[in-house]
Amino acid sequence: MAARPPTPQLPLALRYPPDQRLETFAGAPALAAQLRQFAAGDAGTRTLLLVGPPGSGKTHLALAACAEAEGAGLRAAYLPLASAPGRLREAVEALQAFDLVALDGLDAVAGDAGDELALFDFHNRMHDAGRRLLYTARVAPAALGLRLPDLRSRLGQCTRALLEPLDDDGRRDLLRLRARRRGLQVDEAAIEWLLRRAGRDTASLTRLFEQLDLAALAAQRRLTVPFLRSVLGAGD
Repeated sequence: MAARPPTPQLPLALRYPPDQRLETFAGAPALAAQLRQFAAGDAGTRTLLLVGPPGSGKTHLALAACAEAEGAGLRAAYLPLASAPGRLREAVEALQAFDLVALDGLDAVAGDAGDELALFDFHNRMHDAGRRLLYTARVAPAALGLRLPDLRSRLGQCTRALLEPLDDDGRRDLLRLRARRRGLQVDEAAIEWLLRRAGRDTASLTRLFEQLDLAALAAQRRLTVPFLRSVLGAGD
């Protein structure tokens, strides 16, 4: 049987959305700097756990760390754990050669004996090989409901960073950052109008901004309150 040709390597911009970068993360410059060092292998730790509620930016940072590592010439991989329930062992099998692996959403594997054991084994192999693991979870390991004590112990030893949802100032900064990166002109009044109507989590705000960005590009308009009303069909 002929050998299967290697899968072509996707360009960085296609693997990781251009808005999911450390420089576009609003509200925690110290954490962004820490992740930049971690992604490059200069942080003095090989395991990092990001803990925070939904909407606090965990996925953004996990993707951004992978993009940062690849930008430094390293191999990185991102895996949302919710995509591999019951088959985690085979999902992580192909990731052992990567310099950095981001496993997003430990909550998805908690309570599944097979997945917990697979994660424990993978954690140990990556650690022994001197490679780096980035985890995200909604709560600390002790509160995850893990059935495997050894896994809970390993995760408890990770360097931990706590995330909080953005406050209104952080959400304003996020919108300004996104607008600047896309070359969009946005009125401050439009930002205030939008914040009153968007969900408080960063994912909802980002999706809404994507919609407005496409509409502004098609109409060749700046983001003003009248334009937002026309696109979103919302009143005052």
